[in-house]
Amino acid sequence: MRKIQIQGVHHITLNGADRQTSIDFWEGVLGMPFIFDQPNLDDPNQGHLYFDPGDGRLITIFTNEERKPDAAHVPEAIGSLHHLAFNVSQATFWQVAGRLDARGVKHSGPVDRGFMDSIYFRDPLGLRIEIASYRFEPPEGCRHADVMIEAHRIRVARGDHHIDREHLADAIELLVERRQQSLSTDRGARVGY
Repeated sequence: MRKIQIQGVHHITLNGADRQTSIDFWEGVLGMPFIFDQPNLDDPNQGHLYFDPGDGRLITIFTNEERKPDAAHVPEAIGSLHHLAFNVSQATFWQVAGRLDARGVKHSGPVDRGFMDSIYFRDPLGLRIEIASYRFEPPEGCRHADVMIEAHRIRVARGDHHIDREHLADAIELLVERRQQSLSTDRGARVGY
């Protein structure tokens, strides 16, 4: 028996309401370019809209002109989707609350997650959306996941409750030391002044 090795998220498809509600939210609020439009090949009564969330992957929405927006909260039962999280830069993150306020959208305000900042709100169909921003950039040649696993190991070794900035900084230093060569035999910290 062998694993099926996943290499990333290909796309996420959501059941939407009418076409314009989807375009207005995904492109008009979240800034995802509307890049592709065709019928749903499994149901001719539905459209299938494609949006680019910024990383070349896809968010797709099944639409039907007879479905109207319903802002009732999407059930968060066992086995169902709790929320979708989208990445933004720190510069953009600190503008999100004001931009949601300008639209009259209720939100959580910034939430400190230790290794990232988050803000939560509902889309026009009641789905919980998270706008998230890492508080760090990984070293060259590393991914965010590389920093996170090292920060986790450091946190656990220290007996700390959750990952915070210090764990991230120490993880980045460790990764740089491992991945980037130096002619020095001792790469330890020094006074330097």
